[in-house]
Order: sequence, then structure tokens, then C-alpha cells
Amino acid sequence: MSKPITITREIFQVGGYGLTAPEDAAIYLIHFDGHAALVDAGTGRGQAQLLDQVKKTGARPEHIDFLLLTHCHYDHTGGAFGLREKLGCPVIAHQLDADFLERGDHEVTAASWYGAKLQPCPVDRRLSGAGQNLPLGERTITALHIPGHSPGSLAFLVESDNQSVLFAQDVHGPLDARLLSNRGDYLASLNRLLALEADILCEGHYGIFRGKEAVADFIRTFLDMDS
Repeated sequence: MSKPITITREIFQVGGYGLTAPEDAAIYLIHFDGHAALVDAGTGRGQAQLLDQVKKTGARPEHIDFLLLTHCHYDHTGGAFGLREKLGCPVIAHQLDADFLERGDHEVTAASWYGAKLQPCPVDRRLSGAGQNLPLGERTITALHIPGHSPGSLAFLVESDNQSVLFAQDVHGPLDARLLSNRGDYLASLNRLLALEADILCEGHYGIFRGKEAVADFIRTFLDMDS
């Protein structure tokens, strides 16, 4: 099994294809001075591997202060209940996706696309509005509402090694009525992400993009597809 991917000295990819279960979307670890957060949880089918990958970064599972969910879809959230139970870490999601997680909806979360059922997971903190700051130790993670792929899609923005790092997991979509996707919201969200001028983009399925130009080019790809 591959080792975690180092993004900065404080940020790692610890899950996803080649690291945990092949069905998992990317899972990222932010580790600031003994305080850590996971961005997404994968399907849960590779949870033991995920925790091993976390340890390889030098973080310990007990360092994880919370689990940040970018949106409700199964490849990002199927493991949320298990991580919350095992680590005792609160789950954070946007209020517009939270109900689908708490009731274990199999359709809007796309669990049925994987031949699976989503384990209902409590959401300990529901975010609302366009953006909120979340403290992680002495540092800050900014949560941004970027609806379109799902009603409650979130991106997270942090500063690390003098670079702005953006976690925007499903920039590419897809858009599907069964997922309650909204094209107008999606295009507005892409433009919001572009305006951030991030140095690094950590995406859910397409990997890691480094440099403002590479990040912008990737986001524009999906704007151009609609033109």
C-alpha cells in the first residue's frame, strides 16, 4: 500500500484509491501543532487502512478534533459514522446536506450507486450561510458554501507553508437530478472558487493541483464545458 501523499508539511492525502478502499474519494488530513482534522471519510470500507495512513504522517487518531464533510455523497461519507464512533470526533457538515446523512438516505447520497446503504450519522455541527471560520488549535479553517453538486457542498480553505490550500472535493461534478444538483448554483460556485486564487487544490477524484495557474485551469475546464 502506498504511503500518504505529502502536500505541505502539515497537510497530507491519507485516503482514496491506492491508499484505502478503491471506491473512496480522496481523504485529506490537516495537522496543526497536535490538532488535526480529516476532510471526508471515504466509504468506510478501508477504515483500518485510513487510520494506519494517519499514523504514518506523525499524527495520532486522538489528535483528530473533528471530521469535515464536503458533501453528503457516499464515497465521501460512508465512513463518517465509524470514524465518529471510533475517534469520538464531532462531524461537521452544511445544514442543507445534514438531514440526508442523519437519516441514512440512500438516493440523494448516491449510496445506491455503489450497491450500498449509508449508515445514518449524526451531524454534531451544522454550518450555514456563505462561510464560517473553524478554529483548529491556534489556526483557522475557513468553510465556504459552494452549492451545485449537492445543496450543501462545502469547500475548506487553509494557509500552510505560506500557501493557500483549497479542499474542493467534487469540482468536476457530476450534476444529476437524483442528487438534487443545481447547474446555476454550480457555475456560481466555480466562479467563487476561481476568485480565491488558491495555490493548491485538493480535489476528490482528480488529485492535487499545485500553482495558481494549474488550479485555475482545472476549475475553468468545467466552466468552459458549459459554455
